[in-house]
Amino acid sequence: MSGLLALFDDVAAIAKVASASVDDVIGQASKAGAKAAGAVIDDAAVTPKYVQGFAAARELPIVWKIARASAFNKLVILLPAALLLSQFAPWLIPYLLILGGGYLCYEGAHKVWHAVAHRQSEAKIQDPEHTPLDAAHLEEQRVRGAIKTDFILSAEIMTIALAATDASAGLWFQGAVLAVIAIVITVAVYGAVAVIVKADDFGLHLAQNGFTELGRKTGAAIVRGMPHFLRGLTIVGTAAMLWVGGNIVVHALHEIGWHLPYDVIKGAAKAASGGETGPVGFVGWFVTALLDGIIGLALGLALLPGVARLSAMFGKGGDATAH
Repeated sequence: MSGLLALFDDVAAIAKVASASVDDVIGQASKAGAKAAGAVIDDAAVTPKYVQGFAAARELPIVWKIARASAFNKLVILLPAALLLSQFAPWLIPYLLILGGGYLCYEGAHKVWHAVAHRQSEAKIQDPEHTPLDAAHLEEQRVRGAIKTDFILSAEIMTIALAATDASAGLWFQGAVLAVIAIVITVAVYGAVAVIVKADDFGLHLAQNGFTELGRKTGAAIVRGMPHFLRGLTIVGTAAMLWVGGNIVVHALHEIGWHLPYDVIKGAAKAASGGETGPVGFVGWFVTALLDGIIGLALGLALLPGVARLSAMFGKGGDATAH
């Protein structure tokens, strides 16, 4: 009997250790995922455009194709690559973060520039012979384009998450954290996208078939409100890209030895929040986010001419990645 009780004690101890490990993984994943907020919001804001123009019955299947490829890219390609990077070239991570942050800044600045200049670009998908595409080929091209864009954003998310995880905890711990982030973010982003793309259909159904006047009015309000919601989502996504992109670049530069931008922003946030003894919290965060966003916008605008020239050199005729 004493031996059985001892076994139960050992099992309980193992269970506690396993539970603590799971809690640690989830905690690290939450912190690291928060660092990638800008890229995540951008991912959710970008994807709905890829189902525009298709029959309602094809919207969710298209979202599922993109989500499945996104999960594969994160778990099978990017996660092992991130772990190899962490083990054999950790010094490279800050430079990759600068590239990823610069990409976010460029994308955000590109959207701001077009909004200020009142220029609208209309995406035209054509085959090499410039002949009309049937629905199946158009869907295939849209899905391929969405997967390419998602891969870029997923690479940013995984790199940001890798930099935010505790490298001293070991390879398996890092792998578990990144796997949790990959799964949770993919489910969250494409679950949100599925809701967004079907919201107008739901609203229309409710407006036409609601049992009560309130239900029908609610459905009509959803239909009227979705275009405004999508525009608002684009604005939030743009602001998040500039804020997080600037923050990533500032912190990466601080890590490789250029401390001035980081110290200036930290000092301004501390002064705005009343110093070390004054109230901290939202005011300090807001000042930090604002200055990070200003730096992100300035960096993005500085990158616009160079990217345009590179695009012209490679025959793109413009921004190949513009959303």
